[in-house]
Amino acid sequence: MDKTCAVYIMTNYSETTLYIGVTSNLEKRVWEHKNKVVKGFTNKYNVNKLVYFELTDSIESAIKREKQLKRWHREWKLNLIKENNPDFKDLSLDWK
Repeated sequence: MDKTCAVYIMTNYSETTLYIGVTSNLEKRVWEHKNKVVKGFTNKYNVNKLVYFELTDSIESAIKREKQLKRWHREWKLNLIKENNPDFKDLSLDWK
C-alpha cells in the first residue's frame, strides 16, 4: 500500500459501531487502531476492523470526504460499505 491520503471506515467485530477517519498513512493508522496505541473513541469501542477506504490525492480532499461521510445517515454508510465489501471483511488482514 502506497503512502497516500485516505478516508476510511472501521468497525468493531460485532459491527455495531462505525468510525470514520482520515490519514496520510492508512497502514500505520489502522495498525494504531488495532493495537490501541491512541486512547479514545476507537479504543473505548474496540473499533479494529477496516471495512472501507478511499484513497485520495491530497489530505484536503480526504478531509472533505470525511466530513461528507460523517454527515450521512448510518444506513447510507452501511450501504456504501456493502457496495464495496458486502461481507464486511477486514480489508487490512493481508497487510504486512
